Parts: sequence; structure tokens; C-alpha cells
Amino acid sequence: MKDNGLRLKFASYNIHKAVGLDRRRDPDRVLAVLHEIDADIIALQECDRRFGRRESVLPRARIEDSPFRPVGLSVRPGSLGWHGNTFLVKKDIEVLHVEPLPLPTLEPRGAVRIDIVKDGRKVRAIGMHLDLSGFRRRHQGEAVISHLAKCDGDCPTVVMGDTNEWSATGGVLRTFRGDWQSLDCGPSFPTRRPLARLDRIFATHDWSCEESGVHHSLLASRASDHLPVWAKLSLDS
Repeated sequence: MKDNGLRLKFASYNIHKAVGLDRRRDPDRVLAVLHEIDADIIALQECDRRFGRRESVLPRARIEDSPFRPVGLSVRPGSLGWHGNTFLVKKDIEVLHVEPLPLPTLEPRGAVRIDIVKDGRKVRAIGMHLDLSGFRRRHQGEAVISHLAKCDGDCPTVVMGDTNEWSATGGVLRTFRGDWQSLDCGPSFPTRRPLARLDRIFATHDWSCEESGVHHSLLASRASDHLPVWAKLSLDS
């Protein structure tokens, strides 16, 4: 019997503005790590410079030469994301909707929502980079959940990003309970000796998680102060 279910690989990666542990800005190294991960949908954090014109640290032309393409945020000329957050998707994925989400904060933070279609199935994803303050993180997580509650139509959803949450069970993680499963990818920070599960992937219960983990290659161990996290998820037909 033919399996008509949908399988997608999601990943989240704080690329630290493409500055590696050797203090060199090397976008090609980051793109090589993304090739290694080979995810269908990738949430990036810190993809733009923080000051000035906030230009992308990943040249758009080099992304277009890869299997991926950036979603069309166009918030600032030369920028790839919204407060450093964006998505890259495989070129065979149709993007229906892209929306930057302001988050309650005293410092520049944000999230990005995309709705995509793959093999006739609609999927929603949010990429985010949460605050260093635990109080702010909880409010930001609640803002993400509130936004999703107002979206048109229910569909399988994945929320992922750098949560900056050191707690194993508390803080913003309490926000993603009940309707959400928190996938156990593993410790991703700091790169040299990963101890903290700062980078997280949450999924609605529509999804089955086939596999999840941290991508720890030689390149990834040098490209950023965070390691990428990933999850292979599937939907029944």
C-alpha cells in the first residue's frame, strides 16, 4: 500500500551573524553547514548585522545558488530577516504567507511566521529568538501562542528557535504544553561543550516525530556559538 503521508525535516540555527569561534565572518561555512543538515525548512536567527543598515550576513546570491531560497520578508533593503529571524526553504516548497511578528520586549526581538504547501498539505511554522530575561521570554512565548490562535484555519504547526531558556522544564517551556510536544533534540550551546538546550523545536500533536537531534559536525563546531537542532516530522495521509 502506498504511503501518501508528508515527511519534512525542520531545523533551527542561530548562526551568530556568521561569525565563528575563530572570530571570522564566514557565510560560506554557514551555508556548508546548512547543506550538511539538508532540512526542508530552516529557521535562522542572527542572520542580519545588528547595527547600521542591518544587512544580511548571508549573500542572497549564494543562497539562491544552493538548494534553498529565502522567504520574501523585505522588511529592510539588504536585510534577510526580521530582527535577525528568517526562514530558508527548499525550492520545491510553495510559500503561501510570510509575516513578521513583533514580540513584547525592551530590546530588538521578533519572530517570523510562514505558511507553506508541500505535496498538497498546508503547514505553518514560526521561527523566533527570545529574550535573555525570563520574564520577557514568557510574555514572548504567550504572544506567539496568541498569534497562532488568531490565524485562519487550523493546520499542523512547528515553532522553533533560540529560546534562551536554561530551565529544563520551567520558564517559557510552560507555555508550550498541552497542545504542544517539546521535541528532545539535545544540548546545543555552547558549541565547544554543549550543555544547554537553548535551541528548541515544538510541534503540534498532528505531527509524529521520527527522529530529532543536534547537528554536530566539524564545520558546525566552528561556524557559530550554537549548534543547529533538527527534527524529522511526518503527517499521516
